[in-house]
Amino acid sequence: MKPIHLQIIETVILLLLLLAGNMIFRKALSRIDKKVRFALERKRIIYKIVHLFIAILVIIGLIAIWGVDPKQLFLFLTSILTILAVGFFAQWSILSNITASLILFFTHPIHIGGYIKIVDKDLPIEGIVENITIFFLYIRTPEGELLSIPNMLVMQKTISAQRKLPEKIEKKTN
Repeated sequence: MKPIHLQIIETVILLLLLLAGNMIFRKALSRIDKKVRFALERKRIIYKIVHLFIAILVIIGLIAIWGVDPKQLFLFLTSILTILAVGFFAQWSILSNITASLILFFTHPIHIGGYIKIVDKDLPIEGIVENITIFFLYIRTPEGELLSIPNMLVMQKTISAQRKLPEKIEKKTN
């Protein structure tokens, strides 16, 4: 067991590293943002994800510094994960929509302000993407109607995404 003053010093160093890491991340994201020009909502989500990751690393570091018993920690974590697994299984559609939103957000060519066509034989949809949230994709149709479509449903359809607005839509917006 380490002396308590050494643990306090290590904790302070860890927190200073947290602050330094946060500043480095913010500068790196601003440099990337100048090139890519993320939408404000995307920047917020990226900040939240990175801050969650950093917080998990800090908690692991604090556990290592303060010498928490690994067996007790393992029991606690497995209990929490079991409760979460049961909760997510009960809300499977919510989990699938959250997963779909992350896929849409990071890997799909859909972007806010872009024009898309959802190819569906029963109900084809086209319009401008107004927002992408955790559960829904919001599309403004050429008729001015705002549609909300669950992200999981969007992932199951064929989508044509265009960077430039069609002329018929561009004339209405000008």
